Amino acid sequence: MKVLFSAYACEPGQGSEPGVGWNVVREVSKYCQIWVLTSNCHRQGIETELARNPLPNLHFIYLDPFGWVLDWSSQRKGKQRGVYFHYYLWQIWAYFVGRSFYKHIDFDLVHHVTYVRYSSPSFVSLLPIPFLWGPVGGGESAPKSFWKNFSYGGKAYEVLRNLARWIGEFDPLVRLTAQRSALAWATTEDTAKRLYHIGAKNVKIYSQLGLSKDEITNLADYAIPDNYPIRFISVGRLLHWKGFHLGLAAFAQANLVDAEYWIIGEGSERKQLEILTEDLDLTERVKFWGNLSREQTWNKIGDCHILVHPSLHESGGFVCLEAMAAGRPVICLDLGGPSVQVTEETGFKIPAHTPEQAVRDIAKAMTHLSSDSELRVRMGQAGHQRVREAFSWESRGRELAKLYEEISTQDQLCVKLVRKL
Repeated sequence: MKVLFSAYACEPGQGSEPGVGWNVVREVSKYCQIWVLTSNCHRQGIETELARNPLPNLHFIYLDPFGWVLDWSSQRKGKQRGVYFHYYLWQIWAYFVGRSFYKHIDFDLVHHVTYVRYSSPSFVSLLPIPFLWGPVGGGESAPKSFWKNFSYGGKAYEVLRNLARWIGEFDPLVRLTAQRSALAWATTEDTAKRLYHIGAKNVKIYSQLGLSKDEITNLADYAIPDNYPIRFISVGRLLHWKGFHLGLAAFAQANLVDAEYWIIGEGSERKQLEILTEDLDLTERVKFWGNLSREQTWNKIGDCHILVHPSLHESGGFVCLEAMAAGRPVICLDLGGPSVQVTEETGFKIPAHTPEQAVRDIAKAMTHLSSDSELRVRMGQAGHQRVREAFSWESRGRELAKLYEEISTQDQLCVKLVRKL
């Protein structure tokens, strides 16, 4: 099969959106001929990797609107000024470039992979071939009862985020994208509801995240420490919606003797989290490690027993997969992407009705896991098995290739039927 991909973000060796784009197209290229529309900012990373490890079925088409190339390194640092405007224009360019290639290459279908954003259109959906959309996310919201603990800046962020999403849903081109999709994947139940609302007819919940077999194997080498103190760990940007303030409050409420809580990451909320740590009299038992490399983060997870990930709205939650692959039980809120990844066998999914209730239930989960080593091991083993079976990039590549065949066959049958009529 010949498949055209729209992957605005796509680069080997990266996490987040570029990692999703790269891993999907790489794995599918083992079964199909692949052409990938992507931005020039990823060109060096892609060509360096292909020079080391050629993939003959994988072809890249680099483009940017008006020659305007964003610096992806600044995006990794959270400096996203102009990125969504650039992305919108890039989508328009991608359609015209894709259409010109379609005249010479008989693509069987087109698949939009990144950005993983349901409220922005994908103009390649206008090509006269079956269109697959996603997985896309962004339909998740922090429960209103939790807003009272946000700073003014945090509240403003949530209002603007909801407004941008609302505007996106009224964009006729977003609705056209949804309506033209032969299949739309949603990262969460919340996003699935929004996709149906804007006109998608065939929606399935499917996480955008995965790990390679090598990564899963390497993470399995981090055995759970059998010594004390019990260590909890949280990883991510220190932002209001990541909910680390809930984790700290729960840790204080659990009042576990000699336990420690490690936090990895940087962000605008760090100072407030440090003040909260002092107010809760946790200074001696909480350690802020700042930003660390992926390998350093894995080593820190290896020194800990339990991941705490109290994010209030997140379509992904990559660290949950990494912790599960490393055999660590996960405590998360029953919201967004983490709720899709974590099961009752692999951790605790805490209902998020109010901050007080969430803190209380997180504290109970902390106490339970800290006192039951057999439960930690059992949940850790179940988590590793779940990642291996449901979240390996290799298995996802096979699943997508099979799905492409089914959709292409259905489309050909429909065309034959129309011609007969």
